[in-house]
Amino acid sequence: MRGLPNIKESLDRVVATAQNGLEVIRYGSLETGTKPAPYRVEETVPMYRLRRYFPDDPADGPPVVLVPPMMVSANVYDVTADNGAVTILHNAGLDPWVVDFGSPDKIDGGMNRTLADHIVSISEVIDSVREVTGKDVHLAGYSQGGMFCYQTAAYRRSKGIASVITYGSPVDVLGALPLGLPAALVSPGAQFLADNVFNRLSVPGWLARTGFQLVDPVKAARSRIDFLRQLHDREALLPREDSRRFIEVDGWVAWSGPAVAELLRQFVVHNRMVGGGFVIGDQVVTLAEVTSPVLAFLGEADDIGQPVAVRGILRAAPLSQVYESALPVGHFGLVVGSTAGTRTWPTTAEWIRWHDGTGPQPEAIEKMHDDSDRSGQTGVSLSSRVAHGFGSAAGVGAEAGREIFGAARSVTRTTDAVFRESARVLPRLVRLGQLQSRTMISLGKLMNENARKHGQQELFLFEDRVLSHRQVNDRIDNVVRGLISCGVRPGQHVGVLMATRPSALVAIAALSRLGAVAVMLSPGNDLKQSLRLGDCALVLADPANLDDSAAIADRVLVLGGGGGDARKLAQADGERIIDMEQIDPDAVEVPSWYRPDPGRAGDLAFVLFSKNGGTLEKWPVTNHRWALSAFGAASAAALSGSDTVYCLTPLHHASGLLTALGGTVAGGARIALSGEIDPERFATEVYRYGITVVSYTWSMLQDVIQSDDLAIGVHNPIRLFMGSGMPAGLWDDLVERFPRARVLEFFATGDGSAILANVTGTKVGSAGRPVPGVNDVAIAAFDLSEGRLITDSDGFVREARVDEVGVMMSKAGQQYEVGATVLRDVFNIGDRWQLSEHMFKRDADGDFWFMGHTSGVVISSDGYVYPQPIIDGLSRLIQVKHAVVYKVGEPGNQLAVAAVSKQEDTGSPTGSSLRLALAGLTPAQRPHIIRVLDTIEVTNSYRPRAEAMREAGIPAAGAGVWFRDDDGRYRRLTRAIASERGWEAGALVVGAVPEPH
Repeated sequence: MRGLPNIKESLDRVVATAQNGLEVIRYGSLETGTKPAPYRVEETVPMYRLRRYFPDDPADGPPVVLVPPMMVSANVYDVTADNGAVTILHNAGLDPWVVDFGSPDKIDGGMNRTLADHIVSISEVIDSVREVTGKDVHLAGYSQGGMFCYQTAAYRRSKGIASVITYGSPVDVLGALPLGLPAALVSPGAQFLADNVFNRLSVPGWLARTGFQLVDPVKAARSRIDFLRQLHDREALLPREDSRRFIEVDGWVAWSGPAVAELLRQFVVHNRMVGGGFVIGDQVVTLAEVTSPVLAFLGEADDIGQPVAVRGILRAAPLSQVYESALPVGHFGLVVGSTAGTRTWPTTAEWIRWHDGTGPQPEAIEKMHDDSDRSGQTGVSLSSRVAHGFGSAAGVGAEAGREIFGAARSVTRTTDAVFRESARVLPRLVRLGQLQSRTMISLGKLMNENARKHGQQELFLFEDRVLSHRQVNDRIDNVVRGLISCGVRPGQHVGVLMATRPSALVAIAALSRLGAVAVMLSPGNDLKQSLRLGDCALVLADPANLDDSAAIADRVLVLGGGGGDARKLAQADGERIIDMEQIDPDAVEVPSWYRPDPGRAGDLAFVLFSKNGGTLEKWPVTNHRWALSAFGAASAAALSGSDTVYCLTPLHHASGLLTALGGTVAGGARIALSGEIDPERFATEVYRYGITVVSYTWSMLQDVIQSDDLAIGVHNPIRLFMGSGMPAGLWDDLVERFPRARVLEFFATGDGSAILANVTGTKVGSAGRPVPGVNDVAIAAFDLSEGRLITDSDGFVREARVDEVGVMMSKAGQQYEVGATVLRDVFNIGDRWQLSEHMFKRDADGDFWFMGHTSGVVISSDGYVYPQPIIDGLSRLIQVKHAVVYKVGEPGNQLAVAAVSKQEDTGSPTGSSLRLALAGLTPAQRPHIIRVLDTIEVTNSYRPRAEAMREAGIPAAGAGVWFRDDDGRYRRLTRAIASERGWEAGALVVGAVPEPH
């Protein structure tokens, strides 16, 4: 009889299990008696329904707009009666509103929604709530809903937003991916899904639920087992039943494919939440312009919105006061469950009251920690996983391995980086190796290829406007039709005189697509001579350069500056000056001879110009030369679609055309253009566009980098400065100002026959080494006094020894380059080398150092004085802004004269400071005279000019003129000393320092 109670208990348990199980099977869950909080739909549009909770008893506190993720039902904020977000917030005296996006698969057109549709909708909701309540809103969102909140705040630049509150919302997505997946693996996969899957398919609700559960399959399985084991005990199950039903049944809605594709492309592949420059509709936005205070809740055991990824908001939003509140929960526990009810939502209410001025600062928040040094880790500790029961056994083991074997993880990150860089660089080098004289290659062709590959992805960013690859390519085709209608034919030389704007890039690409030759003109006094040397009578100009073009050209075609019927150019006459914006491309009959992108590697593509000894010289550039430079620069800079290049360099300069524009197009990066260069605009556009690479020439960035008003913090998206001619002093300043970025200094000959790159950036002032895949470079021994190469006993040219100055030569592997003087049998029988006029030395590590142009080297009574080391040394003085070196006198007895201009508010350099700046040079290598000026004029490419000073000869003695005495020190040059040394003021100059390319 004693066993009967046990039997009865077992039978009761079986019956209860069967009854509860049948109820779950029939209704999906146990009946808990929970009723949703009351709400009224205040606004209904196709994108959303706007709920206002407790409409019959509205609180008079600040309004809170709650945003759900795309894949989660809006009911996530009202899952349980007592612990639901809307109830707790209302009881705290706040006014809760919820955005309900519905289930897209049940809404007409819902599965075609884009990411921008969601952001614009939330922005509209903010306006609606503000209109009703008369108060700014606190914008709050869970998971991806929090990402929406950040993006909306950026889109509105915080207008009308009192604060932003997020729950498990990642910002630095690639900084810490779910399951510890490496970015090198996830990024290409996400790109493939965005381009090939979600542009055709959407995500149903059941798949969203399954994906969420697969993030932690062990926990999901254990929860189901625990539910089944307690199915007999209804009272034990009821407190968690609402949450279980939400996760297992009701909580998931479909994702629209276009929105998922955009999410993957912008915020996973390119990680533009943290870097800035993401696009909403046709507007470029950045979290760096968010000024609202931010509170980010993070789960200490959250494997989806991992702490390191969540804390990315600290770097992404430098203008915001950013706080955090860490909770001992996983992703879902942040907003639903007992911890959410006792900590998340009460803390949220306290935060809002604090910012409303009606309550103290919450005790559960603190200033956010900077996790920038933990990128690639999760921020979820092993102890958190064990303590809170999250993660599979494999996940725990992996995390333990990561924490115990940190060195191994470092090696893995390095391997990932090498793999990622190799995947980008190798195809470019292979393509370079396949170029032959008849290979079809040109700027127009590359842009056409990019349009086919990337289509609707962004290409040009300018004045907050966005143009996609396809839009730019269509514009190029339209300009080609306009050129054809104006009589331009393949092979014709056409001058281009345009500022660095989208229309200029389109014009150059259109000439390339047509097969014409772009003669790149520089504004100034040499325009007429440039036209003659460039063999062209037709100029393609923008409105700003129309008058200068009309004064020197037979015909002028005007492009850019805005079109439309309202546009009227006073000079346009329909014959000599033609406004191309008034040409209807659809009305142009395309001739039978036209073939797009006909350019071959051996064809002339561009003509550049430089000055040598005051003489203007042209530099023909073939498609092959341009491609070598473009792919070489893209490889050296490791450019990819995740980069946005700030293209500031003038396109008439080799650095702008060959490396900045060429490298950007070859690398598939975005191009951001600016109307001017000043500190305020620079800072604004760096953040707004998400600039990762900044191009430069010479001293272009000096006024920006050295400005006290430059509002750029340490956490900014710039990783690289890329260009040529940067003075060593400015380089030092830049590295100090941007410690997370590096300088990629190129040295390129005007025709692109040789390209050097200082890839590491560790040796300031060095030109680096030859770019792989471009022509080999050697330094030949050279006798400057006789102007000839030095040969060895066998009659071959001798290569310069380590630290011996010689002339640079580039290997001529192709037979078809235009305008190149090629020497044969130079170092070996059968080799072919192109001789330059640039003097270099190579150090023991193999790095090249530019010493000056052959015609600029001073041949003094003490030996050779090379200009560049002097310029590098003087530029490092804090009192010096620009420095130049020129020579006076007859060879063998020439004087080296250096001129420096003063920095503002730093005083004038002293004799001691000048000597210390040149301490690395022997006295014989230092300038004989140094003059200090208030200003030195710079060229259109920002290179200091010395022409006027050279023409003036030896400077007259005075307070700002110093001379080198016999001990190598600098003393004031007086008239008596000048007379004693025979330095007659105004003595004529022999030779000149040319402008490097």
